[in-house]
Amino acid sequence: MVLSDISIQRPVLASVMSLLILLIGAIAYDRLTVREYPKIDIPVVTVETKYPGASASIIESQVTQIIEDSLSGIEGLISSALSAAPRPARSP
Repeated sequence: MVLSDISIQRPVLASVMSLLILLIGAIAYDRLTVREYPKIDIPVVTVETKYPGASASIIESQVTQIIEDSLSGIEGLISSALSAAPRPARSP
């Protein structure tokens, strides 16, 4: 018998066979390994500035805001996080 004859005579068997083929394909697809996309570390850039004796507001306005404006023009930059904190003054 030919596959078309079986499908016409027994449509439930044809449906089960089709579902079985789909199930086997889904399991095989799930188990495939991807060699073209290796696991990589996302590049991170950290900028640290030192301004001894300055307050947080001065650092924010004169340093952090300027750096933030410069970095915002970079194409492909997804996110940035900035903070301003004064560095403690050295004691004599």
